[in-house]
Amino acid sequence: MSKFPAILTDEKIKDSNKDFRNALFSLEKKFIDKDNYAHLTRIYSATKQLDIRNKILRLLYDFAFPELKDFFDSAYKKERYLDMKIYALRGLSQFISEKEIEKLLIKFNLTLLKRQETTPYNYQEYELLRGQNSLPYLVQKYHYNCFKGTLNQVNEQYNAMPDAFKGHFTIDENGEGVSLRSPEESSKMIKDFFNKQ
Repeated sequence: MSKFPAILTDEKIKDSNKDFRNALFSLEKKFIDKDNYAHLTRIYSATKQLDIRNKILRLLYDFAFPELKDFFDSAYKKERYLDMKIYALRGLSQFISEKEIEKLLIKFNLTLLKRQETTPYNYQEYELLRGQNSLPYLVQKYHYNCFKGTLNQVNEQYNAMPDAFKGHFTIDENGEGVSLRSPEESSKMIKDFFNKQ
């Protein structure tokens, strides 16, 4: 008997349905297999909800079912947020060569560089990219220079920010946020920074 939630197999259910969302956000990877993962790729393709797409990428990025190669490839192209691009790349890296990854990261690094100009205090995105499930994981698993180079660039851009934007939260190996300061303390530090400008 499969423990995969039946509600996630229902193609007619709306992604705003509370039971659907509860089932998806409490789904554990151990209940995903080659017979049911396609329900998740279908939901991903059909939804505009960022949190749902993010959750599905994180649920699937360690699976290497051959059919997922195209899914991760199109997710990488589709996503605009850099952390979600890296989650798609984490899945895609199981199927493509270091040379192909390097080509993708050249363009990624240029976008990352632009972020520093357009949103100089984008600490949330940097923390997501520095998360234990993101670039550090890829560096540790593959030891590719292109991953190391991208992580170094993220760290340099992060370190270039004022201290008021650093150390508010981190991301664990499961992709979950871990607060390092209280919301009040974070808010005060950032507010104080802008008041001094």
